[in-house]
Amino acid sequence: MVTKRSQLMPGDALTDPAPEPRSLIRRELLRSTEARILASGLLLTLLSVVALSIGWLVNPELAARFAAMTGLNLAVGRAAGMSFGYASGLHHSSVITSSMLVETIQVLVIYPLFVLSWKSLVDARRLQRLLVGMRRTAEANQSRVARYGMAGLFAFVFLPFWMTGPVVGSMIGFLIGLKARHNLPIVLAATYAAVAIWAAFFDHMNQWLAAYGRYAAFGLVMVVVVAALAQRVVWARRRKIGPLPGGRGRESS
Repeated sequence: MVTKRSQLMPGDALTDPAPEPRSLIRRELLRSTEARILASGLLLTLLSVVALSIGWLVNPELAARFAAMTGLNLAVGRAAGMSFGYASGLHHSSVITSSMLVETIQVLVIYPLFVLSWKSLVDARRLQRLLVGMRRTAEANQSRVARYGMAGLFAFVFLPFWMTGPVVGSMIGFLIGLKARHNLPIVLAATYAAVAIWAAFFDHMNQWLAAYGRYAAFGLVMVVVVAALAQRVVWARRRKIGPLPGGRGRESS
């Protein structure tokens, strides 16, 4: 059997005097459910890239809109990606399908990498900053979600709060002991439900703000995103700076 160092993340100090042979690690990796999930996610990613490339040859302008929507979804979040999709004139079904696909790929790629790195079956040091940040968020919400079990996990993924979502939700599902066959269906079902509701919201929002311009709704979303990011920066600085008499702060030692 392969010893699993389940409390370590890539980049943590390892002091095991007798590491497992690579052949055993490779064998367990190939047998793992997470490896099959990762393979599915990578295949879906490849097919999406191929489809986008073909679309670029056929209709570059339309493909550019899909690429921009996908990039915003990945870099900023669901709200930015979907609002841009509607603002750029994409059809209702196209925005929903594209958003569901992007978030499914994120889960099918990042979730298995997280679990396999947790089990020390893969070396994900290049993703250390991303995985460690998400792990901390997942651990911070773990007890709250665990209190309500699967329903709590569904609500965590579904509700539109900062740093909630399918990827962090899938990590929490793993941390509270859910198997992949239960964890991922709950996470993806909550994600698809949330995407459908966001789609209806942005569709109506674009109609309300049409008088102010085609990209009015997208601009409003970006203002909210920038404000939220600024607030996070302020909170981060407050954690590093302690109060001083007179209202000033100093860096905590």
